[in-house]
Amino acid sequence: MSRSFVICDREEGYAAAFAVFLMKKKELAFQVQVCDGLSQVQAILREHPIDVLLIGGDYPADERKGLLAGNVFVLAESGKTETNSDETIVYKYQSGETLLTEIIRKCSEENKTGDLYFPAVKTKNVRIIGIFSPVHRSGKTGYGLKLGQELAGSENVLYLNMEIYGGIGGHFPEEGHTLADALYYSRQENRNLGVILTTLVEHMGGLDYLLPVRVSEDIRMVALEEWVSLIRQIEEQSIYDVLILDLDEGLRDVYGLLRICTEILVPTMKDELAEAKLLQMEEELHLLGFDDVKKKMVKREAVS
Repeated sequence: MSRSFVICDREEGYAAAFAVFLMKKKELAFQVQVCDGLSQVQAILREHPIDVLLIGGDYPADERKGLLAGNVFVLAESGKTETNSDETIVYKYQSGETLLTEIIRKCSEENKTGDLYFPAVKTKNVRIIGIFSPVHRSGKTGYGLKLGQELAGSENVLYLNMEIYGGIGGHFPEEGHTLADALYYSRQENRNLGVILTTLVEHMGGLDYLLPVRVSEDIRMVALEEWVSLIRQIEEQSIYDVLILDLDEGLRDVYGLLRICTEILVPTMKDELAEAKLLQMEEELHLLGFDDVKKKMVKREAVS
């Protein structure tokens, strides 16, 4: 059932533009309505409840007090905007993505995000593709991103760079949410990570991805159980059909992570040193009892 999201602002162009932005979000499960006055909001309330009300801060606080919506967000143009106890203030002139993120996170705190999103319905098991190689400078990240973009032509794909030094500023922009943010939210109780992810991911064509961590210690000491919990939550709660894990040998229990992958692709180079490193890794997998991991490994020629 669709929920009601009402935008009320004297600046009609602003309200209309944000409404268009919201309606492009196919996963959002609400009907969007635009008003230019409190009387219109009151008329809607007489017809049906409003789940989310986004209202201009230039409407007086005492007049807004009677608007009994599920969540009320006040659009502020300055820090002097007066609010009532049941209202949340948000800055008006920020990107649509940032504003939606604030709204979703507030609703998440009250465990209401499920009302705003269509539930993820999986018709098949999620593919988890591990990208891993003991051979450095094998083009692993470029290979993973290219593969993800190709698969994203027909499926919902999420690429996670899980390298100790993922190279922000290289393949990836310098600003944005990182894998560390996703780990943080996956550890919280009563949070729907699938919903939160929609506010964290960046886009590379049709491919969704999270930026690598900025501080290596944020990823070095993450336990296998935490990684598994993150991945299982993404599997169960998100829209993604395919997860691509770009893995690093510096991760704790990296072989355990490879074990949960449905397939493992190993970019490599055709030279004696690269072949020796691969052989050593295969022998180690056998000695440590990871023959199942070894069987899933498929070598791929490195991206030049």
